[in-house]
Amino acid sequence: MGRVLRICAVLAVLGLGVAWALTRPTYITQTDVAGLAPGDPVAGEAVFWAAGCASCHSREDAPAEERLVLAGGQEFPSDFGTFRAPNISPDPTHGIGRWSLSQFLTALQNGISPDGQHYYPAFPYTAYRLAERQDLADLFAFMQTLPASDTPSLPHDVGFPFNIRRAVGLWNVLNLRDTYTVTADLPDTAARGRYLAEALAHCGECHTPRNAIGALNRSAWLTGAPNPSGRGTIPALTPGELRWSADEIAAYLSDGFTPEFDSAGGHMRSVILNLAQISAEDRVAIAAYLLALPEAEQPAP
Repeated sequence: MGRVLRICAVLAVLGLGVAWALTRPTYITQTDVAGLAPGDPVAGEAVFWAAGCASCHSREDAPAEERLVLAGGQEFPSDFGTFRAPNISPDPTHGIGRWSLSQFLTALQNGISPDGQHYYPAFPYTAYRLAERQDLADLFAFMQTLPASDTPSLPHDVGFPFNIRRAVGLWNVLNLRDTYTVTADLPDTAARGRYLAEALAHCGECHTPRNAIGALNRSAWLTGAPNPSGRGTIPALTPGELRWSADEIAAYLSDGFTPEFDSAGGHMRSVILNLAQISAEDRVAIAAYLLALPEAEQPAP
């Protein structure tokens, strides 16, 4: 019995060592970003609106003039607890004012904070991972021009065992990927829409169902999902379910009005305010991508 216990203890130590190695933070370094052009804040503003930063990090239902104050605080309920958006304004104490570009990219694409903590995947770094680094460098330059807020970030309300940040590293091993969900060859316009929808606007985060560990069920990509708030469902965006033309989709992304004369509700109202700021050509590209989606089988209940 003693020998068995010793073997079990050794195996446990080895298992912990492997887990520790697999979950170690990975960083984007200054060397990795040395080849990027200096960030262009004008180009970065377009990335900002496409990426939806204001939807989560400004005050809920903030009027237009306050949507650039990224003080955080909005709450996002889930099966794992309630997550709260942090302050990402240029404030040097409570925001990201002291961050370097490499730290910013590490957060957005690897889900790692400057102090080495894993961010929870309520932050859509799994989508931003697909973004072009130059676009993110431009975004960083634009965000440095925004108003600073000294509002402290609020803690998440997440219970054990989900509050073990290091465990998110194991989640990342299973779910971080460097390829689009829709991998088929697409015409140029739809391919641009794929980049906008999958890498920047992270449409799948709301419109795709999740599995038991909170990862997106990519076999049911954009086929709709339960609303995390518990109120109703988030609709499918696949062509057979949406049944809108390209012009109708593009118009909805501009003004929030459906072809049936209904209007966007809930968090989608904020998304529309973002997408209304991007170019008409990019809204058409998103529409082309949505109409090119394959019809996926609904996941088993």
